Amino acid sequence: LIDFARTHPDIPLIGLDYKDQRPDALAWLKEHGNPYVLSAFDADGRVGIDYGVYGVPETYVIDASGNIRYRHVGELTPQVMDGTIMPLIRRLQGPEGRAS
Repeated sequence: LIDFARTHPDIPLIGLDYKDQRPDALAWLKEHGNPYVLSAFDADGRVGIDYGVYGVPETYVIDASGNIRYRHVGELTPQVMDGTIMPLIRRLQGPEGRAS
C-alpha cells in the first residue's frame, strides 16, 4: 500500500483501525509507513459491523458518492490490485480521470 499511495496520490486510502489498541496501531504505522490519508479508530468494532467486516484484512472500493462498489477479503496481491481493483477504479474515475 505504501507504493500504491506514492504512485497514485489521487486515490485516497483510508484505514480502519479495527478492534485494536490505538497506540499499537499508530506505532505500527510509524515503523512500517503510513499510506493512509486518514486512519479511523474502531475500538469496539461498531463501524466494522456497519461495513460487514468479519475478518481482516478487508479492502473496500468506495465511490465518490460513498457507495461500496467492491469488497475484497484477504491479502491485497498484485493480481487483485491489477486485475480487479485498478480496472474498477479507472471505470469509476471515468474518461477524465476523476472519480464519478
